[in-house]
Amino acid sequence: QVQLVESGGGTVQAGGSLRLSCAASGHTFTGNCVGWFRQAPGKEREAVAIKVTGGIVTYYADSVKGRFTISQDNADKMVVYLQMNSLRPEDTAMYYCASSWSAPCRVVSGEYQTWGQGTQVTVSS
Repeated sequence: QVQLVESGGGTVQAGGSLRLSCAASGHTFTGNCVGWFRQAPGKEREAVAIKVTGGIVTYYADSVKGRFTISQDNADKMVVYLQMNSLRPEDTAMYYCASSWSAPCRVVSGEYQTWGQGTQVTVSS
């Protein structure tokens, strides 16, 4: 069974950048879609960025458009990235990578079958 492992989280000051990585252990990403979600304390999990596995980007949350970029390693399809620039305190959350067999790709977390353990991002003001 494919396992997803996130890394790259940490604490940064507002305006800074981080790059999150999601590695599919021992396998290419299964499923049609791969996405990044986040959940802040007391809030629901929300989709941040979603793409077709090995294909186009299909969704960015309005709050991250122009600042975050989801990509997949061209050589190694087993890694998906989330480049986060111009970080804001409101971006503070646990970030999760997930994959889904849904088609077309959806933004609802319940449509995603495989999840990583999450990586914490904290942005200080």
